[in-house]
Amino acid sequence: MIGLLGSVWCFASPLMSAPDEPAHTVKAAAVARGQFTGSSTGVQGERLAVQVPGYIAKLESNLCFAHHPEVTADCSLAIDAADRGTTTALTSAGNYNPIYYGIVGLASRGLSGETALYAMRLLSTWVCAFFLATIFWAASSLRRFVWPSLAAAVAITPAVLFLSASINPTALEIGTAASVFMCLCSLLERSRALQDSHAKIWCLAVAGALLANTRPVSLLWLAVVVAAAVLAYNLQALGRVFRYRPSWVPVAFLGAACVFALAWVIGSNSFDSLLAGTPVPSDVAAVTMMDHTFIYVPEYVGVLGWLDTPPPPAVVYAWVLAMGVVFMVGMTARPLRARWSVALLTVVVLVAPVALQASSSEKVGWIWQGRYILAVLVVLLLACGVAGRFAPFRTSKRTLSIARWSLVAGALAHTYLLLQGLRRYTVGIAEGHVNWTEMFAPHWQPPFSWQGLTLAYIVVLGIAGYCLYRLLASPQGNVRDTVTKQGTHSSSVLSR
Repeated sequence: MIGLLGSVWCFASPLMSAPDEPAHTVKAAAVARGQFTGSSTGVQGERLAVQVPGYIAKLESNLCFAHHPEVTADCSLAIDAADRGTTTALTSAGNYNPIYYGIVGLASRGLSGETALYAMRLLSTWVCAFFLATIFWAASSLRRFVWPSLAAAVAITPAVLFLSASINPTALEIGTAASVFMCLCSLLERSRALQDSHAKIWCLAVAGALLANTRPVSLLWLAVVVAAAVLAYNLQALGRVFRYRPSWVPVAFLGAACVFALAWVIGSNSFDSLLAGTPVPSDVAAVTMMDHTFIYVPEYVGVLGWLDTPPPPAVVYAWVLAMGVVFMVGMTARPLRARWSVALLTVVVLVAPVALQASSSEKVGWIWQGRYILAVLVVLLLACGVAGRFAPFRTSKRTLSIARWSLVAGALAHTYLLLQGLRRYTVGIAEGHVNWTEMFAPHWQPPFSWQGLTLAYIVVLGIAGYCLYRLLASPQGNVRDTVTKQGTHSSSVLSR
């Protein structure tokens, strides 16, 4: 379901309409052709030169609509699929870790033009969707999985789907961070009986390895995520996982991936790729970031395009309300120990943007965007669900009615933002001009038409909502856990 929703976004957004997508596309095409870095003089923010097919090298010429929400996507020039000759291109992602780019860039081999670009997007979408889906898979193995599953549904905001449908490593960072946290929570909870958890051990190792190798700061996020999961349980459980012999190879694989990631960041000077702007004194940057803490909330929900299309207020309100409910469940959870995980991640979400921006502002100026911390915010919501998993969820008629209407509201919010994005690129969004009806005479149409994509989105959302409702309506919330003689936890639902 997540992959299908992401695929709709993949076609609904014009090519190169996501932040920095041309730079990441050039990098992916270069890595797929054996160029892990590019040539540079080492100047801060200088873009690196690589050799890629001509149609990819010229993608920046198709950004006529970027930062101009009133300009529709029909202003872009046609991409010449026949232009496959090797051409020099510049990319600001030239010395970033090549792992994500190598995966996505494979789709550009043997294809050309728009077909290759959509194939790269779709490959990125489905890889991210796989790891996002493992959140629900791992959550379903917890003794109480209703609140963790609800938190996962809230955590997959429209911004997560939008980013997953573009060529951008941030989406993989989000999916793998969430997968690492939930898989590790599942393993820690069942640490006395791991015989049936080999798949989750390997999922944790692969997700962790990819997370460490997505962005320069991702190693820090991996450490934070692991620490948060351990705080939700205890070190003794982690020790039992490490002592379980079948976990040794996956753990060694993850460790080697982390060593490679650290070596790449240091050896290739990955932070030199940060584009240099007007220097800002660190104290001014810190105070400004603290003042702007909640200004970035719309970006967590879904600011589209090159940060030029904010979500409708109703969509922001819906997600703020849902996030608030999940957060309060986590902060009022019992036992108290579970709250330490939520507290740690809350501090990171609030402090890390300030610290990271202030520490670099005098060298590169103002660089922060909300998506840079989105992976940790998603894990924070998941941690709230895990912490509050023992909170009662009674399947009364009133509760189920609230659940139904909440799912309907969530689906409407998802659809509203998709339509906002489609309106922005089909007829443009001008201040003070309401032009929804003009969409029936669009200046630009995405593949399969905006009507077809919207219908497909609604259908998939409906199916996903029905599946989530069936989970909430299950008797799991009222079943008392039992402990077998071997120390494993079970319930009537988990044994179905």
